[in-house]
Amino acid sequence: MAQQEDMFKKLISHSKEYGFVFPSSELYDGLGAVYDYGQNGVELKNNIKKYWWDSMTLLHENVTGIDSAIFMHPTIWKASGHVDAFNDPLIDNKDSKKRYRADVLIEDLIAKYEDKINKEVEKAAKRFGDAFDTQKFLETNPRVLENEAKKKELHERFAKAMNENNLEELRQIIVDYEIVCPVSGSRNWTEVRQFNLMFSTEMGSVADGATRIYLRPETAQGIFVNFLNVQKSGRMKIPFGIAQIGKAFRNEIVARQFVFRMREFEQMEMQFFVRPGEELKWFEQWKQTRMKWHQALGLGEKKYRFHDHDKLAHYANAATDIEFEMPFGFKEIEGIHSRTDFDLSSHEKYSGKKIQYFDPELNKSYVPYVVETSIGVDRMFLSVLAGSYGEEELEGGDTRVVLRLPPALAPVKLAVLPLVKKDGLPEKAREIIDRLKFDFRCQYDEKDSIGKRYRRQDAIGTPYCITIDHDTMTDNCVTIRYRDTMEQERVPVAGLERIVPEKVSMKQLLKQIAKS
Repeated sequence: MAQQEDMFKKLISHSKEYGFVFPSSELYDGLGAVYDYGQNGVELKNNIKKYWWDSMTLLHENVTGIDSAIFMHPTIWKASGHVDAFNDPLIDNKDSKKRYRADVLIEDLIAKYEDKINKEVEKAAKRFGDAFDTQKFLETNPRVLENEAKKKELHERFAKAMNENNLEELRQIIVDYEIVCPVSGSRNWTEVRQFNLMFSTEMGSVADGATRIYLRPETAQGIFVNFLNVQKSGRMKIPFGIAQIGKAFRNEIVARQFVFRMREFEQMEMQFFVRPGEELKWFEQWKQTRMKWHQALGLGEKKYRFHDHDKLAHYANAATDIEFEMPFGFKEIEGIHSRTDFDLSSHEKYSGKKIQYFDPELNKSYVPYVVETSIGVDRMFLSVLAGSYGEEELEGGDTRVVLRLPPALAPVKLAVLPLVKKDGLPEKAREIIDRLKFDFRCQYDEKDSIGKRYRRQDAIGTPYCITIDHDTMTDNCVTIRYRDTMEQERVPVAGLERIVPEKVSMKQLLKQIAKS
């Protein structure tokens, strides 16, 4: 656990040092749980968004996109349930004066039981080697069975309290399991109470005539209220989807873990409209489609898992999360929900306007059901960084930090490095960049030794470096270095236009998903 925490600190430090993520307003000592993306971070983030957008709108003829406003009519949030039900259960420690989410404190304890089980498995696997049978060990080892029983008992009690929205029982679980404040180490807790997460503001020129509105806590409602606009103007036939990327805002009291939980964040959401009764079939299909999208990045299939919800939201009849193994454990990066007809029916009721689809095949009108895929851009960004970060010992005792980013997502695809700053080498390097810059992002670097320049590019995840040397001036060949293996080979300059685009193109990723 300590090793993972240490790795997470290194990742945060690396993000700042190499221009991925900065604390927002740092000049003025920062603003809690708000971050700015630096010059490399914004490129990586934009590439993640492009990967998602293209996979939705290019690979599915029946998925189209919109961009709805952040400010929306306040009644929309009444209809969606956010005004009355968008709450977190909070608890304070009287000694440290720190505030926590009661559900997160309990989830952390459940995760500790899982860690204990995993440690037992790791110890036994080392002891028995190839002969080790993991499944048998999990089913027979007394310590594993004891921890599994404790985890199950706590999990069932917690799920019941969450489903019943029983705040007293949530507090009682914290008391019974002697959960302590991470700061003070004491068990001196207040009662649990609900806290609404929406930011509110006023729209209007004078205080008396101002209307209270909210910053949207999700982008999905902008899709629902535009359902008829898109369906009619695009002559869309069910089933079809509407995709959107945009900012959302939540007044998280317990914002933590770097960009994992922030007050201002970005979402990539797609609402897929289907016939009533077919939603669970589409729910299963989108689960598999979305998992393929994640696994195509090559960060390791074992780093992902599905986690079905214990507590279903008031609008859902099925829900699962895709979780990624972060440095602080498996955490949600994407949610897939079968939202039934709750949203469109609710907006129909509150607006007083009919929101229905006439199905020519069935010769009848109905309110469509919805399957949602919702992914946090910032969480996805963190999972890609964490899954790519590595530290390596090299021959001769040297070390390097390398980001093995999927090439299509890397901020810089190719670094062009003249061996020396004279003899026409810089001019030749610029000439090569001018040929390639229309296809992908290149970076010119002439400062420091070639070894230091390689290290810099490794640290930002650049998949290819080419070195221009004196021989280049006569044979028009360059030395290309591959980030992951550090192998080098001599190739003609003309060959770069074939070698690099083939590997860094988003097209290769999309083809991989389409094939599988």
